[in-house]
Amino acid sequence: MLLEQIKNPNDIKNIDAKDYEALAEEIRQFLIQSISVTGGHLGSNLGAVELTMALHLSLNLPEDKIIWDVGHQSYTHKLLTGRRDGFTTLRQYHGLSGFPKRKESSCDAFDTGHSSTSISAGLGLAKARDIQGGENTIVSVIGDGSLTGGMAYEALNNAAKLDTNFIVVLNDNNMSISENVGGVSKYLNNIRTADGYLGLKKGIYDALLGTKHGDNMVSGLRRAKNSVKQLVIPGMLFEDMGLTYLGPVDGHDMKGLLRILKEAKRVKGAVLVHVLTQKGKGFAPAEKHPARFHGAEPFEIETGLPSKPRNKANYTDIFSTVMCKLGQRDEKVVAITAAMPDGTGLKRFRNMYPDRFFDVGIAEEHAVTFAAGLAAGGLKPIVAIYSSFLQRAYDQILHDVCIQNLPVVFAIDRAGIVGSDGETHQGIFDLSFLSSIPGMTVCAPKNKWELSDMLKFAVKLEAPIAIRYPRGEAYDGLKDYREPIEYGKAEWIYKEQDIALFAVGSMVKTGEAVYAALKEKGYQVSLINSRFVKPIDEEAVKAAARSHSIIVTMEENVASGGFGEKVLAYLQKEGLSCEFISVAIPDAYVEHGNVEVLKKEIGLDSESIVKTIIQRME
Repeated sequence: MLLEQIKNPNDIKNIDAKDYEALAEEIRQFLIQSISVTGGHLGSNLGAVELTMALHLSLNLPEDKIIWDVGHQSYTHKLLTGRRDGFTTLRQYHGLSGFPKRKESSCDAFDTGHSSTSISAGLGLAKARDIQGGENTIVSVIGDGSLTGGMAYEALNNAAKLDTNFIVVLNDNNMSISENVGGVSKYLNNIRTADGYLGLKKGIYDALLGTKHGDNMVSGLRRAKNSVKQLVIPGMLFEDMGLTYLGPVDGHDMKGLLRILKEAKRVKGAVLVHVLTQKGKGFAPAEKHPARFHGAEPFEIETGLPSKPRNKANYTDIFSTVMCKLGQRDEKVVAITAAMPDGTGLKRFRNMYPDRFFDVGIAEEHAVTFAAGLAAGGLKPIVAIYSSFLQRAYDQILHDVCIQNLPVVFAIDRAGIVGSDGETHQGIFDLSFLSSIPGMTVCAPKNKWELSDMLKFAVKLEAPIAIRYPRGEAYDGLKDYREPIEYGKAEWIYKEQDIALFAVGSMVKTGEAVYAALKEKGYQVSLINSRFVKPIDEEAVKAAARSHSIIVTMEENVASGGFGEKVLAYLQKEGLSCEFISVAIPDAYVEHGNVEVLKKEIGLDSESIVKTIIQRME
């Protein structure tokens, strides 16, 4: 195997050029085989094989630097830098990360996981190089989906001032996670079909020349042609920003890629290389369903179907169903997503109510302020965004939604520990950063029925509200405990004495296991479904403090600024003497791995919680 000859960075340069196509095929087969077992980001990696090979052939790593935007497409880069053996542990605890990691390899120049950051980071590395008198090459690779994020244009605008080499590779596969939307996508589509401009121009001129006054009209059109070119000639947008534009080039043509990268390295300034690739290339199911294979679970290679099909609905499924019902009942309900109609469960709503569905691209900041405008205009917007991505829109939530007390509903998917995507994707900060904002209501459902009830409650609330729910199967326990939701009020599931467990959202299920284990040991235990993190139910906390010897708060969020801190602050303010334990995520980033393994490691599993409580009780 050719791939076996690559054990260290730059070993690809020992491969004969006539074998490049065979090596690309080996890499694709390796990725398909490996990811079918471990799961991972397949489509984006299959589409970037030749591009990655060409970069490694054109550069000298780790002296030269490649910054991968988001980093989904970095698997081939990891293979070419000698990490093939690590793929058996891909995205597992203490195993190979699914994203670039500086601590993993000196060839990973910058940690990434969120979109639209690579040009800014690359520009910083380029300036650091220049200040220190270096001559190495800096390359930022960014996808067309990531170009819908405004930060990319802030960086391009700044990069135009460079008078030294800096290469931006635009990996254009017409996809982000789902199909691209908006003006940038249309502009890039024009570049893909730029030859049509010339034919169109000739056809118009020929037709006009045969009519009365045609000569004058043609002359006028020719005088305006430079303005027309601004709209349709390849790369004019980037050229007008001050960058040199090269391309487009076939991203699966090694000769063409090597030639254009060689030319790009000679440019004294910022240069954008436009590369056209096919997401999922080489694996028919991924080519046909690129969104499904963006982040794939383990699958059967023959069919592309999941190895372990889901038997139960997950929280995203529940959200999807309820959204359609809300849309049916109220014509003012509208839905917004940031390039993830599939991932957030809004695809069905889009199909049913296309005029009330808005995919704004990878632009979370815009999504939130756009929702604020919709709310100010009298509609009821529901913004569905993953917890880790909502971090990017903190200022917009505060400045544009909450200061004006606008009724925007935030449906926060993937809250808590999400597992294999690691530090950049764990949704462990939302309770803290959202509850710090005046005017924001924050709540979390204990099970699938409560998610439905909370969404119905939220659209009636004339104020900002966030509902956070976890990744994975929706909990279907405690079906008979479904008290109507009352603003700011918790739900007592079991009411006893000794120990009061205040559990938030997903931790109610864990709380049930803790309750059962403590009961077996002879303790009297109350289990309270907190429901609201802001405001906390002060009356429930006060009642628990007066009738129990210890209060335990349980949340899948960092301790700092979380639910536990709010409960403790209230106890201290009221002078309530009661033992207190906060079960939360420590002040640290949580790496990638299986969710249950990670919970046990950080003490969020029922066994660890029971042990902590008993030690305090004794």
